[in-house]
Amino acid sequence: MVKPHGRFPTTLASIHYPTLPFTMRKNKTKSKLKQGQPVYGVLSASPDPYLAELIGLTGFDYYMLDAEHGPLTPADAVNVVRACDAVDVTPLVRVGQFDMKLVLQYLDAGMMGIMMPGLRTAVHLQQFVQGIKYPPDGNRGFGPGRSANYMLGTPAEQAAYVAQANEQILILPQFEEIGLLETLPELTAVPGVDGFVIGPRDLALSMGHADSANHPDVQQRIDDAIHIMQQVGLWVGITASNQAAAQQQIARGATIILTTVPGLIQDGAHQMLPPTTG
Repeated sequence: MVKPHGRFPTTLASIHYPTLPFTMRKNKTKSKLKQGQPVYGVLSASPDPYLAELIGLTGFDYYMLDAEHGPLTPADAVNVVRACDAVDVTPLVRVGQFDMKLVLQYLDAGMMGIMMPGLRTAVHLQQFVQGIKYPPDGNRGFGPGRSANYMLGTPAEQAAYVAQANEQILILPQFEEIGLLETLPELTAVPGVDGFVIGPRDLALSMGHADSANHPDVQQRIDDAIHIMQQVGLWVGITASNQAAAQQQIARGATIILTTVPGLIQDGAHQMLPPTTG
């Protein structure tokens, strides 16, 4: 049996463990919005971190997982967040149901913003905001998730993290039903909301225009909604398929531009492939 040399520790208690740096992540997308700059992002139903890295490397500001229409879970989000951190693109998620335990799991995984459809009352929206923010601004529980560096920091560092998380997380309910237009002033008055993301296609469907979100009536209601949001200083998000469409939306007041992976692939294919004939 080899005896331990006297200069080496022989018990776990005698081992010195270095203090780990407590890295507090910044929300680049929210910072740009505060500076009055538009931000561009991609909505994706893929859990593959490879795609998140590519989106970040091509210059987009944020990468949003679509957990409403995609078969995604908070477990998928962890590696996507790691990929986003590696290329400095903000990880966001659209959660498909009003389940604050589910929202908490995405936040603990490291998501820097939540987009939520289907919040039809100010009460539900208040509950949504409260569940995202830590006390004293809300009621989010503090757990050893990736977002909090697994609670490995000092008490002072953990307190600083709580304050920063309350300020950094983007809170973005969606506006995509014509019935919400009348209650939109009440919804926009809920404290803690950063902005609303408009869903033109679902809005058009709710108005009986399944054939086109470009119908003049739909576009007028979008303008009405943007006006209400801007009156109280909220950011406006909306979809755009290309830069020309994005500039049109920015001109009408949008600052959060959202496109999709299929749209990007289709646009790239049109530029790459020869015109079809026949």
